[in-house]
Amino acid sequence: MSKTPRMFPRTRMVNREQPAQFDVTIKGASHSHWQDPYHVLLTLNWFKFFATITVSYLIINTVFALLYLAGGNCLENARPGSFGDAFFFSVQTMASIGYGVMHPKTNYANIVVTIEALVGLMALAMSTGLMFARFSLPTAKVLFSNVAVITPYNGVPTLMFRAANRRRNRILEAQVRVSLLRDEETQEGDFMRRLYDLQLVRSQTPSFSLTWTIMHHIDENSPLYGETLESLMAVNSELVVILTGLDETVSQTIHARHSYIESEIVWNQRFVDIFSRKRNGRWLIDYNHFHDVEAAGRSN
Repeated sequence: MSKTPRMFPRTRMVNREQPAQFDVTIKGASHSHWQDPYHVLLTLNWFKFFATITVSYLIINTVFALLYLAGGNCLENARPGSFGDAFFFSVQTMASIGYGVMHPKTNYANIVVTIEALVGLMALAMSTGLMFARFSLPTAKVLFSNVAVITPYNGVPTLMFRAANRRRNRILEAQVRVSLLRDEETQEGDFMRRLYDLQLVRSQTPSFSLTWTIMHHIDENSPLYGETLESLMAVNSELVVILTGLDETVSQTIHARHSYIESEIVWNQRFVDIFSRKRNGRWLIDYNHFHDVEAAGRSN
C-alpha cells in the first residue's frame, strides 16, 4: 500500500461504456483468457463471438483437410493433392451432411473421419450450449441520468439522480445501493480508497416499471456533508451505483451498474420535469428531457 496519494489522469472504478468492467489494471496476479474460456465466450460482444466461432470452425476444418492430404489419395472422387476437395469433405463430415460424392477409401481416412465426427458432435454441443447461455443471460436495460444534481428538497440539500427501466416490463423488488468512493489517508500516513454507503430516502421499490428518482439527504450524518466540488475533486470522489431486481419476464435477478465522478455532480440544479397529463387524463413521460437540468430556483 502506497504511503502517499499520487495524482493521475482521472479514471472511474465503473466503466460507463461497459458497466460490467472495471477500469483497474491488475499487476502480480496471473490471468489468461485460456484459463477461463467459457466466461470469455459469454462476455464477448456478439460480433466477436461469431467471429471467434467462425475462425475456430475454419481452423478445425483446415487441420482435418491437412490430415486427409497427409494420407495421400485416401478420398474417393477427390482430386489428388487438392486442398479444396479435402477441406469441403471435412466440412461435409463435420456437419454430418454426407453428400456421398466423396467418401473415405482407406483405413487411415476412416480413422480421421471417426475422429472428426466426434469433434463435430462436441463442437455442435458446445456451440449450442454457448448460444443458449448467451441468450438466457439476464440483462438489465436501465437508463441512468448523465449527471447527478445537488438541490434543496424540503429544505434539505439532497443528492439526486434518475433511473429508468427501458424495457416495457417491470423489475420487481428493485433495490438500489449508492456508495461514495474516495481517497483517504490514515493517521499513520497510509493511503487507501474507501467506500461510504449513502443512506437513501427510498432504497427499494416493489415495482420499477418507468422512472425512479434516487435521493440522498446531505445532513450531518452524510459523507457528503460540507463537501464542495473542489473538495470532492481533491480526493478523486466517485459515486458507485448498483441496482438489482427481479425481471418479471424471465424471473431472474438482474443487475445494473453506474457511476458519477465529481465533474458529473452539479450543484444548485434540478432535473426538468418529464411528467405531464394528456387531454384524456393519461400520464405522459417525455424521455427527450430525461437528462436535462435547470436552475433550482426556476419554476415550471
